[in-house]
Amino acid sequence: MNRSASTYRINLFSQYPQFFKYGLMILCIGVIAFFLPKHPRFRFEFEKGKVWMHEDLVSPYNFAILKTQEEINKDRDDVLQSINPIYNFQSQVAENQVARMQADLETKWRNTTFDPDQEPVYNKFATVILQKIYSDGVMSPTKKFQIEGDNYNFTLLTDNVSSQKNTADVFTQEKALQYIDEAINANDRIVEKEWLKKLIPDYIQNNYLFNEQLTNKLEADALANISTTRGMVQKGELIISEGSTINNEAYQKIESLRVAYEEEARIGGDITVVVLGQVLIVGLIIILLMTFLYLFRKDIFDDNRLLTLILFVVTSMLVLLSWSVNIRLPSLYFIPFCIVPIIIRVLFDTRMALNIHLLMVLVAAYFVPNSFEFVFLQLTAGMVAIYSIKTLVKREQFLLSAIFILSTYFVAYLGMVLIRNGSLDDVRWLDFVPFAVSVLLTLLAYPLIYAFERFFGITSDVTLMELTNTNSRLLREMSYKAPGTFQHSLQVANLAEAAMYKIGGNTLLIRAGALYHDIGKTMNPQYFIENQTKGYNPHDGLTFEQSAQIIIAHVPKGMEMARKAGLPEEIIDFIKSHHGTTRVDYFYQSYIKTFPEKFVDEDLFRYPGPIPFSKETAVLMLADSVEAASRSLKEPNAESISGLVDKIIDYKLSQNQLKNSNITLQEIEIIRGIFKTMLMSIYHVRVDYDITKEKKSEII
Repeated sequence: MNRSASTYRINLFSQYPQFFKYGLMILCIGVIAFFLPKHPRFRFEFEKGKVWMHEDLVSPYNFAILKTQEEINKDRDDVLQSINPIYNFQSQVAENQVARMQADLETKWRNTTFDPDQEPVYNKFATVILQKIYSDGVMSPTKKFQIEGDNYNFTLLTDNVSSQKNTADVFTQEKALQYIDEAINANDRIVEKEWLKKLIPDYIQNNYLFNEQLTNKLEADALANISTTRGMVQKGELIISEGSTINNEAYQKIESLRVAYEEEARIGGDITVVVLGQVLIVGLIIILLMTFLYLFRKDIFDDNRLLTLILFVVTSMLVLLSWSVNIRLPSLYFIPFCIVPIIIRVLFDTRMALNIHLLMVLVAAYFVPNSFEFVFLQLTAGMVAIYSIKTLVKREQFLLSAIFILSTYFVAYLGMVLIRNGSLDDVRWLDFVPFAVSVLLTLLAYPLIYAFERFFGITSDVTLMELTNTNSRLLREMSYKAPGTFQHSLQVANLAEAAMYKIGGNTLLIRAGALYHDIGKTMNPQYFIENQTKGYNPHDGLTFEQSAQIIIAHVPKGMEMARKAGLPEEIIDFIKSHHGTTRVDYFYQSYIKTFPEKFVDEDLFRYPGPIPFSKETAVLMLADSVEAASRSLKEPNAESISGLVDKIIDYKLSQNQLKNSNITLQEIEIIRGIFKTMLMSIYHVRVDYDITKEKKSEII
């Protein structure tokens, strides 16, 4: 994204920040409340097979008991089986086909060498066969009605007069051909049997035609008359008592009361009051979210750009869920609810993802059916989604995460079904299809993360993972032009990542920052000692000030290269802060020794800064200095390495280079130990087990 677009975006989010922030909150509350289903909610939660934990439930009014879906399906099947398909009798078919056969037979007979006197006999015989077949009727049975066996009853309409028949009494094309063969074979007067067998079938045509439109209308009328209720519950009747188990009958009564309550409230309830309640609930959840950000992620709370992204994702998912409820989607589990915690986890962190997912599920629980089941399934699946990508280092983790989420849905839903029904026979395996679809849709998180990164200017773990690939253009160029610097950057990345992992932080971010922190050295690699060959040092022909300026210049040049290559600002932060405001001491001390009488302008020998302003940038500064200094050790051993690490870190502390980095002294002590242990491993130092316990603890 170009700089002008980025500047416009920053101005958009930073102008009137407080007004924008609270206006955004109000907008999100209004949008979510607008799309939520507008009906009062039944106040009791219940599940089949569970204990009724509320007070005795007494019917507040008369209501009908709804049939279960299984009962309705059975009634539907019974009704459909009782409906006879309708066929129309086409009387003109027989007349037309008999007349056509008689004319054709006379013509075809003349073209043969048969006895001319026999033609009337064959004509009359064929006419009798066709009249017999058409009088009984010819039809093609409809597979839809062949439920048991091949035959079924049907209604025949003849000039709007109906009669009941059975397919067993009617000819099909196959039965008609068989009848023709048998009739011809049984008549001894017919000599040219095969000729006649080939002739007559050409004039067999259905004269009973299936009337699909009228049959469907008859079925629809019958289905429309199916009653969806069975019996009544009278006002004041006890539905279920406290502590009782909710059996099938009690469950159906409670469910019928819930439907009757919501229908009555929909017709007679005050929609304004419902909306007010929804605004209060959604408002409370949004305020809790903002409070969490204010207390634990102040950096995001103050950044309207990031705040917009979070509220957009949350609002979009709740609107999508509301839309699914309003259109009566067959299953709400088609919705990829776990996509939100995955996006938030990748773009931000685990704690925020878990908190936002919890608040979203709480809002959704107020308007989805079977809210306990929904909350349990989505919370467990969401937690698994977050935990499965805690440290994102490979792309295939998205696929593994999808598998874990699907497994969680399967186990949790199967467990609830077994508790509810108490039998494996009642498990409807097709109910797991929505979960599979939901998990497949969850994989859309990957392109969405990329889109959010580009639009909102965020650097995710996925991007960092791509940046740590040493085959990227900048790193590959550095390995060719400045191989010593490249090896140094790899060692720094290993040191910094190990320390960051130990004290807690973004290990991917610090590794990426470490790999690119010295990228500016590729502009003049020969001026840096790690890239120099023996016997030649280009600094020999320069003044101390010039040498210092060339060394210092690798920082702004690195920033320029990084921005030109489109690296995120989070990576550029490492480039500009890894030396802080320290001096290029070698050339500074050389200048003082050579020109003791001259005034020294320290700014010529000092990096412009800024000093590190996060744990990650602070750890990188320490790792960079320690690794570079360790290369100058003539005899690396446990004592010299330990002394070097302590000296470097103490110097940075004395120069106040870490004061803005929010790093504690305890964490610095941990870093010391990590650096010492890793450097001794790098230089293959054998640990002296006779050293003091104090030094042992430092190394460990």
